[in-house]
Amino acid sequence: MIYQNEDADILFPTRAITSLRDLRGPIWRELVDHVCGQGVASVEQQAFMLLMIRLDGCLTCSADSYRAMQGCTLCARQAVSRFKGPDQELIDAYLRAKTDILRWHEQGEVPMSEQPPPEIE
Repeated sequence: MIYQNEDADILFPTRAITSLRDLRGPIWRELVDHVCGQGVASVEQQAFMLLMIRLDGCLTCSADSYRAMQGCTLCARQAVSRFKGPDQELIDAYLRAKTDILRWHEQGEVPMSEQPPPEIE
């Protein structure tokens, strides 16, 4: 039998953003509030999703992993809560993600860290 969690997605879902609001200090709460106030397809929400994809390790998660079994919301909450750096590091990571999203929108340039590995011939 395969265990499935209805909260498990392929990548970090926007529905989980609000659950992260009260896990850190005031500048983190301000960021979450700002992002939640933007449209679903906004650059801000896309950047926050990219931040969380990087922080959670979504690209290495698989359907049968412990992380997927616990669901995206709990995984994200744990990643944010366990982050050892100050909140400003998370804000800086968000700003880098936003820069990467803007570069992708404007120039079609995908950051090296998000590019698939080269094909083996």
